[in-house]
Amino acid sequence: MARNSEKAMTTLARWRAAHIENTKDKERRPYLATECKDLQKAEKWRRQIIGEISRKVSQIQNAGLGEFKLRDLNDEINKLIREKNHWQDRIRELGGPNYRKVGPRMLDHEGKEVPGNRGYKYFGATRDLPGVRELFEQPPPPPARKTRAELMKDIDADYYGYRDEDDGILVPLEIDAEKKAIETKVEEWKAKKQAILHGEAPPSVDIDTTPEEDIYAVSKTDNHSGDEEGPESQKMETDPSDPQHFIAHVPVPSQKEVEEALIRRKKMELLETYASETLQAEANEAKTLLGL
Repeated sequence: MARNSEKAMTTLARWRAAHIENTKDKERRPYLATECKDLQKAEKWRRQIIGEISRKVSQIQNAGLGEFKLRDLNDEINKLIREKNHWQDRIRELGGPNYRKVGPRMLDHEGKEVPGNRGYKYFGATRDLPGVRELFEQPPPPPARKTRAELMKDIDADYYGYRDEDDGILVPLEIDAEKKAIETKVEEWKAKKQAILHGEAPPSVDIDTTPEEDIYAVSKTDNHSGDEEGPESQKMETDPSDPQHFIAHVPVPSQKEVEEALIRRKKMELLETYASETLQAEANEAKTLLGL
């Protein structure tokens, strides 16, 4: 067994003896910072408060302590922070440095600055407590407004409806809708006209009740007089399904004459496109000499 003198020389025994000596003459921190008149002691009390804050911030990271314990720790940390600010002001009054300007910023365990440095702050797991989480939730930023150039990128021919008829669906639907609309209007007009003729409805301004005259009908006397004037002045066109005869009041060209006119027009367009003015003048002079 070890002797008592050997036990007294162990590391634990020496640390215990030193700790007892320190606790005997341990000086208590003043309640008010204004009671301290020594700059070195003020620095000592400030460092002591910072150490207590660090220990409590480490404890408050544990979410398993419960809501009440976490809230108490957070209150104690905020109280120590206010006390540290008082000591920093006292150090400045005693001629020391201004820690509010040169001191480090207060950061959380993630390295982010604690929000609300000038008021009550939340540390560690207290930020996830009910009622506190909503304080740190920021609304989503509004969507960025598109510029005019970005809007013009999406505008093409489809935007103006230029290719709506290429699908082969819209045109037949429009034709059917147009036919139905015309038939409906015609039926309404006929019904309204019959009602006016029978006296069932008052006469309307937009409906003429007089019988319509067929301007293209030809009587027998007109037919005989037309025959006497000759085929050059008036040409008769008959429809085999209609017993009435119709008169064309202007000269109607034949199919051959229409084809010749189209060919001459096409030749003139080709000449204007590919032939020079000198060549055209020579061609016109040759036609004049030949009598064409």
